[in-house]
Parts: sequence; C-alpha cells; structure tokens
Amino acid sequence: FAGLADVSISEDIPVEGEITVPVGSHSPDEDFSTLDEPVRDTIMRDLKAVGKKFVHVMYPKKSSTLLRDWDLWGPLVLCVSLALMLQGGSADSKDDGGPQFAEVFVIIWFGAVVITLNSKLLGGTISFFQSLCVLGYCVLPLTVAMLVCRLVLLAGSGTVSFVIRLVVVLAMFAWSTLASTAFLADSQPPSRKALVVYPIFLFYFVISWMILTFTPQ
Repeated sequence: FAGLADVSISEDIPVEGEITVPVGSHSPDEDFSTLDEPVRDTIMRDLKAVGKKFVHVMYPKKSSTLLRDWDLWGPLVLCVSLALMLQGGSADSKDDGGPQFAEVFVIIWFGAVVITLNSKLLGGTISFFQSLCVLGYCVLPLTVAMLVCRLVLLAGSGTVSFVIRLVVVLAMFAWSTLASTAFLADSQPPSRKALVVYPIFLFYFVISWMILTFTPQ
C-alpha cells in the first residue's frame, strides 16, 4: 500500500453515483407504528381482526388469514369463556367449581401445544404460534355448543334434553375438526396427514365429551 500515497485524483473527473437519500423511497405503511395512533384505533383494529378470524372458522375455507395474521387473543377469550361455562359442572363436588376452570384451561392449551409439536415433528411447514392460533380459534363451534347446552339444561335434564345436547355437540365437534384440518392439513406432507388429523380429532373429542357430560350443580 506504499504506492497509494502517490495516487492523485484530478478535480476534472466527475464523481458518479447518488449520495443523497431519496425522500419518497418507502411507503407510509413502513413508517406506521401503533405508538403513533390512538389507543381506541388500536383496540378496534384488533377486535376487527379477531372478528374476521371467527368468521373464517364458522365458514371454513382455504384461506391463509388465520395463518398469516395469527394472534392468541381469540383463543384466550374462547378458552376462558368455555372454562367459565364448565365451572361447577361436577354434581358430586362440594366446592365452587374452581378446579374445573383450571382443568379446562390446561387441557385446551396443553393439548394444542402437543398437537403443534406433533405437527412440527412430522414436517409441518407452519410455525408454532400459527398452529396454536388455528387450534384455538377452531374451539369456537364447541364454545357455541356449550352455550346451547347450558340453555337446554335450564329447561330440564331429561332424555329429550340429552338428545338435543348430543346432536348439537356432535355437529359442533365435526365443525371444529373440519375447520382445523382445512387450515392445517395442507401444511403437512401428503403421506403424514392422517398422523396429524388423528390427534386433532382426539383433542376436540375430549373437549366435546366434557361439554356433553356437563351437569350443573
């Protein structure tokens, strides 16, 4: 590098290239931040996103909305709602039903985590939280079934009541299973789809059984 000290640049040689930063090089969306908007707008936007995901679950179709814009707010609300409605469902229990809330909460989240890990080990292409989002949102039909069953039990607990609850729970169980597999099945290798669908079937079956066997104190 000793010879570089003798190298000189003529002032007549123009310097090429753009050294200024263009003002309009990026879109306003890239500068958007929730820190710059009112809290009300942030809450309303999140509520609309959750509502759209609920619609996708009730009308399942091939869509990447649940996978692309995942969140865990909807699953949390559904889990808490279902656990609250199942609280105090043990007819021979003398407590206030607190353990039932914890049991439902743990079963839903632990089951979703196990199914997600199974999906990833089998070569699934979606992320951990995307799978949790889909499984949690697809509990919506079963939450509706729980609400209907509680209303039916208010009218009585005879044979007719059991038949109505059985039909409702079976229909919503099938709805939840089909909705979740519609979103998750395509992310699995074709030869391993059955190994992914089977745990999902068991997951929603356990929740459905808890709803069907619910008897208020």
